[in-house]
Amino acid sequence: MSKGRILVTGGTGYIGSHTIVELSEAGYDVVAVDNFSNSNPDVLQGIEKIIGRKVDFMEADCTDEHAFGKVFCKYSDIRAAIHFAASKAVGESVENPLKYYNNNLRSLVNLTALMKAQKEASIVFSSSCTVYGQPDKEHLPVSESAPLQPAESPYGRTKQMCEDILRDCVKAYGNLKVTALRYFNPIGAHKSALIGELPIGVPANLVPYITQTAAGIREKLSVFGDDYDTPDGSCIRDYIYVSDLAKAHVAAVDRMLGNRNSDRYEVFNLGTGKGMSVLELVNAFMRATGVNVPYVIAGRRAGDIEQVWADPSKANRELGWKADTPIEDVLLSAWNWQKRISGIK
Repeated sequence: MSKGRILVTGGTGYIGSHTIVELSEAGYDVVAVDNFSNSNPDVLQGIEKIIGRKVDFMEADCTDEHAFGKVFCKYSDIRAAIHFAASKAVGESVENPLKYYNNNLRSLVNLTALMKAQKEASIVFSSSCTVYGQPDKEHLPVSESAPLQPAESPYGRTKQMCEDILRDCVKAYGNLKVTALRYFNPIGAHKSALIGELPIGVPANLVPYITQTAAGIREKLSVFGDDYDTPDGSCIRDYIYVSDLAKAHVAAVDRMLGNRNSDRYEVFNLGTGKGMSVLELVNAFMRATGVNVPYVIAGRRAGDIEQVWADPSKANRELGWKADTPIEDVLLSAWNWQKRISGIK
C-alpha cells in the first residue's frame, strides 16, 4: 500500500533522480517535474530500470506558474513536495546572477503558492551549506546554530533568500510545514551505475571532472588554489554519498507526514562530519580505482569557500539518518557510472 504521493521538482537532476529511487523503495508514489534545462530525459529510463516500474512525470518549468499548476490539477493527491529545481553552479552564479535570482526564487515562490492550497502542505527544501558562507574556525564543524555569514556567491544568496521566504510563509500559512536540508557536497552514483551525475558541458563539480579526466575526456584536472589556510593548501569540503543524501529526504518526509517534527520549520545539516581536501579526494579516487588522474594547480576560483564541513549530529538524532558509506565505495560508484556512460570496459 502506498504511503502517499510526493512531488519531486528537478526530478531528473542528480539528487532528484536518486531521491525518486529512495522514495519509491520506501513505499511512496512519486510525480516528477523537470524542464530538462540541466538534465536529460534518459534519466527516467535509468530510474525505471532500478525501481522496476514507470515514473509519473510531467515536463514543466517551475518558474511558469500556469504550466507548473497543471501538475497539481492532474495530481490532486500530492501530500508533500521535495524542491530540487534550481540553478546550482557557484561560478556561473557569479557571472550571471540574474539567471539565479529569477530561476531559484521564482520557482520556490510558485511551489509554495501551489502547495499551501493543498490539504497537506509539507515542503522539503534543497538548501546548501553555502548559507553559512565561510564559517569562523570556532564554528567548524558547522552546526545548525552557527551564524549565517554573508554568502560568497549569488547561488548561496538565493539559498539564504529561499529559506527566509519559507520561514515567513510558515508563519503566515498555518497548514504549511517546511524542512530545509542544508547539503554539504554530494558525490557518487547509484550502485547500479544506471543513474549518476551528468553535467552538461564542462563539469562545475569536482568528482565529474575527476572521472572525466580519468576517462581521457579531459586532459587534466585543475585544482583551484593550493595556498588556502588548510593542511595541504587546497579547499576542504564534506563529501557525502548522493544515495545517503537521498535517504535523508525520505526520512524528512516521513517525519513531517508522521507529525513527528518538533516545529513547523526545521533545519538539518546533511554531511558526514568529516572534512576532506580536494587533493585528498583526488588521491582517494586514484587509490580506489587504480586509475591515474593528472592534475595541475590553478588560481583560486571566484566564490569558493576555504573550508567547511558539517556537524550532522542533529540529523543523526532527529531523522534517524547517517551518511556512512565509505569514501572508497562512493568514488568507485562514480567511476563505474563514468565507465558506463563513456563505454569503457
